[in-house]
Amino acid sequence: MSTPAILTVDDDPNVSRAVARDLRRHYGENYRVVRASSGSEALDALRELKLRGQQVAVLLADYRMPQMNGIEFLESAMDLYPRARRVLLTAYADTDAAINAINLVDLDHYLLKPWNPPEEHLYPVVDDLLQSWLATPDAATAELRVVGHRWSAHSYKIRDFLARNLVPFRWYVADDPEGARLLAAAGLTADDVPLVVTAEGKTLVQPNEAELAGNIGLTTTPAADFYDVIVVGAGPAGLGSAVYAASEGLRTVLVERRATGGQAGQSSRIENYLGFPDGVSGAQLTERARRQALKFGAELLSAREVTLLETCGSARVVHFADGSRIAAHAVVLATGVSYRMLDVPGCADLTGRGVYYGSAATEAPGCQDQDVYIVGGANSAGQAAVYFSRYASRVHMLIRGEDLRRSMSRYLIDQIEAIENITVHPYTQVKEGGGDDHLEHLTLVDTRTGEETRVDASWLFIFIGAEPGTDWLDGVLARDEHGFVLTGPDLLSGGKRPTGWRLDRDPYHLEASVPGVFAAGDVRSDSVKRVASAVGEGAMAISLVHRYLEGQ
Repeated sequence: MSTPAILTVDDDPNVSRAVARDLRRHYGENYRVVRASSGSEALDALRELKLRGQQVAVLLADYRMPQMNGIEFLESAMDLYPRARRVLLTAYADTDAAINAINLVDLDHYLLKPWNPPEEHLYPVVDDLLQSWLATPDAATAELRVVGHRWSAHSYKIRDFLARNLVPFRWYVADDPEGARLLAAAGLTADDVPLVVTAEGKTLVQPNEAELAGNIGLTTTPAADFYDVIVVGAGPAGLGSAVYAASEGLRTVLVERRATGGQAGQSSRIENYLGFPDGVSGAQLTERARRQALKFGAELLSAREVTLLETCGSARVVHFADGSRIAAHAVVLATGVSYRMLDVPGCADLTGRGVYYGSAATEAPGCQDQDVYIVGGANSAGQAAVYFSRYASRVHMLIRGEDLRRSMSRYLIDQIEAIENITVHPYTQVKEGGGDDHLEHLTLVDTRTGEETRVDASWLFIFIGAEPGTDWLDGVLARDEHGFVLTGPDLLSGGKRPTGWRLDRDPYHLEASVPGVFAAGDVRSDSVKRVASAVGEGAMAISLVHRYLEGQ
């Protein structure tokens, strides 16, 4: 097992160095001491530790920090490491705040500064906390292990699936000693990767997502054949629907093809969502919503692809790719959108091998001290640029327009302008990509002059366009010319209701062309592409489901 961590965060460099020095002096042999200078930096460190399957034993946070104080940090850290022991570093004047925090974040101890000598004031406290933590070890100490090739698209898909579902795992390259040992133990060679070894020691060779989900504790089989409401898609809109439906007593099942959160779940930091003044990662926000939905009794099916929607009398039937199906009184479509493929020579074959769609947070540590190229100028691209700037030597944003003002929120533009290693390239497109086993170079073109530039590049992240992926609804629901689902007033043409509509009322605001089927979030035509509006539409859809059921 890896060495557990003790994390300390303080914005005062002198205090930060002092506490890290004292901790390393006494605990460095058995624990890894991680130091951060702000709450957001500390949360990023915790997320990386979580993705790597590493344990955190103790968190020490200064109370008085700008943007995010120690209590706010510890509250957020509980989502990632609920068993870690929590200590608040305070001045004498802040003891009242520390006492209040005991209940708010289940504080284990507050420590007055200065703590000299540490032998009397620091070490006894930490010793007790470590003994308590060791006595109640985290249930997830048994690790999932993945062996693969660095530039393997299948290996990347496995790691991305696990990371997006917040499943801790340890990654081994096939030709590393430990990776080779695991392959030999399983009777395999480097040609057989990716290999997944579960916590129980079961080996999965080149598993698909459904097989992987079924072996890591994700639910893939429905508990019933019939529900009150089926929610398809577990992004912000779908999670909003599931929370409100289940909390109001509806038998609810939430079906997700890949991972909860959708595109929002891949965002490194969302800073304009109501109620989170210091920002929140997409993964953290959606994980809270997932837990909330499960708490109210919603059922969550993972790695299930929906291929058909059918009307059978008053029932709405959803068919899965494996031929099975479930039915309900009503259906909420919240399948969101996906990034459009970059249609240039050389890039399609390198997807997952240097060319990625979305933030691909699992790849960030591999970008250390290298150049990263990002295509796109909307908020998702800006958030990714800020995130990768912490790892890459330089981040290049390639945009078609003159600047970012037409497509990006002002707060993100300000952040990007303040980060020295982010460069925005206006009027620039990718013309070609190439490489042998992975991306090695790009050809960029200036759309004003036609001038071409060839650059060495191993990392290209694409954030362009929005495709709804609704082909499976062809002939079932009315859609606009881009494939987005038409709802409510948009279905009325010349005052006439949509073809096949048999009810003596107009479609409700979010209702599609089939009664009892609703669309929420990005998949809906002319929706506002923001997390807050998606959550709101998800909740509104359930209020309309109630009205629909009352009229049945």
